[in-house]
Formats: sequence, C-alpha cells, structure tokens
Amino acid sequence: MSDALQSQDWANGRGGKWQSQLSAIEAMLKPVDTPLLAAMDLSRPGRIADIGCGGGGTSLAIAARAAAGSQVYGFDIAPELVASARERAVGADAPVIFEQSDVTVADLPSLRFDQLVSRFGIMFFAEPAAAFARLADWLTPGGSFTFAVWGPADDNLWMDGARREVAAVMNLPEPDWRAPGPFRYGDPDPLLALLAAAGFSGLHVEEWRGRLPVGGGLAPEPAADFALSSFAISERLAEADEAQRQTARERLTERFRAHVSNGEVWMDARVHLVSGRR
Repeated sequence: MSDALQSQDWANGRGGKWQSQLSAIEAMLKPVDTPLLAAMDLSRPGRIADIGCGGGGTSLAIAARAAAGSQVYGFDIAPELVASARERAVGADAPVIFEQSDVTVADLPSLRFDQLVSRFGIMFFAEPAAAFARLADWLTPGGSFTFAVWGPADDNLWMDGARREVAAVMNLPEPDWRAPGPFRYGDPDPLLALLAAAGFSGLHVEEWRGRLPVGGGLAPEPAADFALSSFAISERLAEADEAQRQTARERLTERFRAHVSNGEVWMDARVHLVSGRR
C-alpha cells in the first residue's frame, strides 16, 4: 500500500476530512500567509489564481491586500472545500470566485492570469511535469508565480512528528519523499528543474522559518488528537489496534509537551517560497 497522497485523494475523501477541521487548520497555517503575500506583487491590479485554494483562507487574504481592481480566483479539486470557501467569501463580502477544478486536466480558463499563487497545493500532482507546463499556459506573458512548499520533514516535526510516533508503535513503510506528498519538495532543486522545464524563468527560492500553533492553539493532549485525526497518518493509524492508537497518542502528547507556550503547542516550521515568471 503506497502512502503517496495525490491530488485525486483530495477529491475522494481527504478534502472532507480537511473541511471538518477547517477552522483549526486555517488558524494553524495562517502564519505562512504573511511571508507568502509579502513575496507577491500586490501593488498593481491584476488577475490572480490561487491553486489548491482549500477552504479559501489564502485567497481571501490576497483579496484583502490586493490593489483595487484586482480579481482573485481560487481553484481546488475538493468539492467540500470549495463549498466552504464560497460560504466564507459571502460572509466576508469578498469578491473572490471559487471553482472546483483539477487544474492538471481541466480545460484552460477563458482568461489568463497575471499571477499564480499556491500555499501547499502543488506537491500532490501525479504528473508534475505536465501539471506545471499546463500552469505556465495559465499565465499571461511576463506573469509571475509564488508557491509555498514545505521544507524537509526534519524541519517540520509539528507534522512529521505524528508519523514518527505512529511508526514507533506499528510497522510503517519508509517514506518516499519523492512521491506526491507534503515533503516532496523538501529539497527544492527537483521542483526548480520541473519549473524550468515547464518554461518558467527567474526562479528564486526564499526560506521562511517560524512557529505554527498546532491545531490553531491547542494544549498538548487535544493537539495530539487533532494531529492524529487530521494529518495523512490517520489512515495508517486506523489500521492499528486500540492499544497502539493509545500509545501513539501518549507519545505524541509527550512530544508536544516540550513545545508549549502559554498553554498552547507551538512548533518550528520551515517553508520554501518559490517564485519566478513565465
């Protein structure tokens, strides 16, 4: 059984699991929006496409910061997440258009975009070379992109720590970091090669290191419950017996207790901000 998590998995159930924890996940990932938006050029009006927009948090943040006259679009493969994003846009009275779409195979939109952006949405393509070539066609000549991808697992133990604690109590295959999944571009060089082959230029990688509030600001025990139910490892943990699940929970709780600030679990994260132009 492969642990690779591909784009289609988000349309076939994973999106619903993410949607059920959407508020906590968005609160946890919100610190990444600050450097991501800072890496974009939002000073001039334009059309901006958010690839793998999830529940729309980043799309709405971009719309709030973008120059007057800009139009923001969010694309995601998971119908549950697109529905949530549309509801949030109505509640925020934000002019963001959300569409359910697998950008790797869907017909090209009738318009082209001045910027592409993605917060952790590009690591799951089954055929990344074809996907990035297709995304290059979405951009106007001279258009730019900014993609956030996770750094190495060792520098993101807020997430990979859950896998390690589960691996301590049940047999798990060694992870293939080159396969579709959150840490696929922990080493950004393969991503840069794919982007160059797709026709992008002016490629640049900037590092962001900061701390994330696990589950949006939870104490160690509920943070462990959140991680073990929300992260991809939950599918594997479901195969364990009750004793194994309880031991994994106890081990992860202890890991999180070493990272408490004001009663909340905050852990270090490392992100690559990859940018360039068509």
